[in-house]
Amino acid sequence: MFYEHLNIIFRNSKKFLNIRTRGEKRVYFYNQSSRDKVALQKKVLNEINIPLPGETLICISVYCHRRSLRTSAIDLTFWEKDRKGGYNQEKPKISRKQLIQIGLKELKQEIKLWKDEVTEKLISDPILVYRPGEVDIVWQFGSDECHKQWVTTSDKDHREGFSTCQLSISPMGKALFSGTLDTRVPHDGHIKKAGYCNMKSIRARKSFKREAVLDWTVYTHLVLRVRGDGRSYMLNISTEGYFDLLWNDIYHYVLFTRGGPYWQVAKIPFSKFFLSSKGRVQDKQCPIPLNYISSLGISVGDKINGQFHLEIDYIGLEFDPSHTEIFAYEMYKMPKYIVAT
Repeated sequence: MFYEHLNIIFRNSKKFLNIRTRGEKRVYFYNQSSRDKVALQKKVLNEINIPLPGETLICISVYCHRRSLRTSAIDLTFWEKDRKGGYNQEKPKISRKQLIQIGLKELKQEIKLWKDEVTEKLISDPILVYRPGEVDIVWQFGSDECHKQWVTTSDKDHREGFSTCQLSISPMGKALFSGTLDTRVPHDGHIKKAGYCNMKSIRARKSFKREAVLDWTVYTHLVLRVRGDGRSYMLNISTEGYFDLLWNDIYHYVLFTRGGPYWQVAKIPFSKFFLSSKGRVQDKQCPIPLNYISSLGISVGDKINGQFHLEIDYIGLEFDPSHTEIFAYEMYKMPKYIVAT
């Protein structure tokens, strides 16, 4: 008999032994004060051939199968325990005492944020009229306060490549996303592709670390004033959902830049963005849920080794009533149980 999974549970409240062998389930009931307890433990010993810890063993669950060797991984469910796919495991764990100390230091600031939220809610002065052709700026780069709302990552940060990047202030007083792209693959036997850099906005949060979302429902275009180097960059709009299947939903579109000293204004409709998950374009597409935007990112990974730089003045939104397109791509009606149906 081959045992592929063995789970031993110690619970003083249980009154039975649960044994599963070769797909068959046998349950043995007994009373702790009965005389048959020793005989029953010997019977279990003979069947599953494991040592019993005596009086403390209450429940044994054994899952058996004839096959003892597997050549592929088994995923019984789609559940993922980490939103970052395991990249957070290298972070040092903070003790509970340190967490309490950090929380007490941030309590004053969180209460101030909560007061501002209540004040804004009571004032209740929403934008009722959106003028066509008017750009509402979301991120105006050039100040340290705005730069704190963004983070940069590259494959080197996770020991998966040699690319580097940074977000700094340019001589003109704007944001400068620059670095070096390197497509060399580390010789570790696991990584097959390398060469990417990314800048991403930090998710908006309310007081007491509550996650918030951006509502861009009334807008039709994303507007950027940039000055690039001729490379193609990827715009990433994240719509991270509640369930783990939706954690990696990102909408993409390409930002083409012109080399040279002149600024360019890129006006991209939201209807042009396409859906992907974990870097794979999805067969079943749908428009962006503009009422649930979690973050915006800009990445470079065009497989061209060398330095890159992208200077950014602002990122904003625009409402264009003449743009009536809902989604630019065909949405095929697939048979059931074929593609995410």
